[in-house]
Amino acid sequence: MNLLVFQNTKIAFESISSQLLRTIITVLIIAFGIMALVGILTAIDGIKQSLNNTFTSFGANTFTLRNKGMALKVGHAGLKPKKFRQINYNEATAFKAGYTYPATCAVSAMGSQIATLKYESKKSNPNIMVFGGDENYISTSGYEMDRGRNFSESEMQYGSSVVIIGSEIVNVLFSNHENPLDKIISIGSGKYKIIGVLKEKGSSMSFGRDKICLIPLANLRVYFSRPNMSFVINVMANDAQSIESAIGEATGLFRIIRKVNIGDEDNFDIVKSDNLAHMLIDKISYVTLASTLIGFITLLGAAIGLMNIMLVSVSERTREIGIRKAVGANSGTIKRQFLVEAVIICQIGGVLGIILGIAIGNVTSFFVGGGFIVPWLWMGSGIILCFIVGMASGIYPAIKASRLDPIEALRFE
Repeated sequence: MNLLVFQNTKIAFESISSQLLRTIITVLIIAFGIMALVGILTAIDGIKQSLNNTFTSFGANTFTLRNKGMALKVGHAGLKPKKFRQINYNEATAFKAGYTYPATCAVSAMGSQIATLKYESKKSNPNIMVFGGDENYISTSGYEMDRGRNFSESEMQYGSSVVIIGSEIVNVLFSNHENPLDKIISIGSGKYKIIGVLKEKGSSMSFGRDKICLIPLANLRVYFSRPNMSFVINVMANDAQSIESAIGEATGLFRIIRKVNIGDEDNFDIVKSDNLAHMLIDKISYVTLASTLIGFITLLGAAIGLMNIMLVSVSERTREIGIRKAVGANSGTIKRQFLVEAVIICQIGGVLGIILGIAIGNVTSFFVGGGFIVPWLWMGSGIILCFIVGMASGIYPAIKASRLDPIEALRFE
């Protein structure tokens, strides 16, 4: 049996090499189908990894109380996010003062998303986010200090004009490798002294977390105040295992502060740090399904092309088949020979497609902030799929070849 398989494989390679151009074209058709499938799915895995890295960097033990819910719309599908009455400053500070669960609380608010920063003759693009926060904002938001210090108690109390900036701002305003600490920069029309620089977090899926500057909350309320400003409360539980208990405690306290009657729906939203990542990944699953369908359609075209080429091969090798039958080869041997040939062509195309797919998928993953991925599942699936395509494409030509009458085949010109 092993000798027969070896002989069939040897004959298959001889046939492939004798029709090299045709084989290369067929291999490329199959390779492009597998490349599309593996490449897209690898890229999607990279995007998922990037999303998880981005949002879980806040910490698995962190949640946020806000007045806006989260929902994602793809095209015209999906529900609009719920929006409740704004959380005012007094409610936010009352929660921070009254929350006794073992956790760290921080109160913050968005001042601007389109601020321009200046230092001497250098100026940033108008895409800097200005946040006002308290002394706990950095730790509860997943940031760390790279240089300098956090806000002092007096700076928080009196709303001093001091700022902690993200690493990307340092690269823009201090490109000559100057020390940014104690430098005076302009944020809008105000002058602020830099007291700290945050460690780099990186940009992922358009979430640039290094283009941020943080000022004391009291200062934000004076210089960036606007009607109906809503404050956000970040809570970081001391123990990740107790996150649900911490959320329950927070919900009960904030319902009292917000004067929600028993039986009424909460008029605020609680968002866990990894909720948005899960929501985005759920939406991406539809893209995965569509991409897989496209890949299968491409492979179907490749299978039809391979079957056509195998039928042409049967016609061209009719006399050869007649000779083999005349010297003792039976129908099963002829059938296996053509099946092995079809499977080998498919596997060569599959391996090439997998290599190209991994390369393209990881390049895409790199640009969205994901790491290098070796998609073992998709690689194995690609090999199995190529085997199935080879068998499906080769079975009819193989049966046709095995049924040829040896006398008629020998007469074939």
